[in-house]
Amino acid sequence: MTSSELPAWSEPFTNRRRELRRRLRVKGVTRDWAWGGATGAGVRVGIIDSGLENAHPRLRGRVAENVTVEMTDDGPRVVPDDPIDMFGHGTACGDIILSLAPDVELVSIRVLGADLRGKGTAFAAGLEWALEHDIQVCNLSLSSKSESLYPVFHDLADRAYFQSMALISAANNVPAPSYPSLFSSVFSVAAHAEPDPWRIYYNPAPPVEFGAWGVDVPIAWKDGGSTVATGNSFAAPHVAGLVALILSKHPGLSPFEVKAILASVADNPGRRHPWRRRVSAP
Repeated sequence: MTSSELPAWSEPFTNRRRELRRRLRVKGVTRDWAWGGATGAGVRVGIIDSGLENAHPRLRGRVAENVTVEMTDDGPRVVPDDPIDMFGHGTACGDIILSLAPDVELVSIRVLGADLRGKGTAFAAGLEWALEHDIQVCNLSLSSKSESLYPVFHDLADRAYFQSMALISAANNVPAPSYPSLFSSVFSVAAHAEPDPWRIYYNPAPPVEFGAWGVDVPIAWKDGGSTVATGNSFAAPHVAGLVALILSKHPGLSPFEVKAILASVADNPGRRHPWRRRVSAP
């Protein structure tokens, strides 16, 4: 996807930003209160994707575990994985998360292959595994269009919400339904084009609730490399990094509470921010 082609669902955060105008915020909730001084320490972030290249210099040795979902005659099975990325996409997401929250532990849950495709049932199995393995934040820069799997993903998203695991889900780059990105229980994310990793928008007219930098983003890539790319896939991990910072500083918050904090400190037009201070990456 080129930078001239904005991903779907990004319009409220780019061309229709005036519609985001809001003046209400939660009194006393500032960025400094939300994540000032936090580094992500103590938070495990799952990345369900194409794998993580553990040795990539921009992942800084922060990958704690690698697993993959194998498809067998008896159904999907989660097994240990090599520390590799089949495509580069997962490593890019990990790099973005670490750029904001450098002390998180990353957990790679590989469900995509070298063509960046995978079975919806493998995706669901990877998400199920994350629910069972003490993951506080899970980045989902992928989605399923399968209507038959709608109830499966709906159940998993609800379980994550009730279990206080924050699912950060990129909206599809094309304007079509995809799951679980459009469920109310997830942090749904689309791209804006401002080159600021700390700039987020809250959309009061979902289904996509949050906008983050996702156009011409410099990212890590396969084989120790780097590139620049555009897509909602690269907006989501910016939100995942911020959520990890909030949970690092305020352990035990529910997804609902974290959403309220992000909405309160968002950069929506119509607000004055005398309390907002630019926070640089730790």
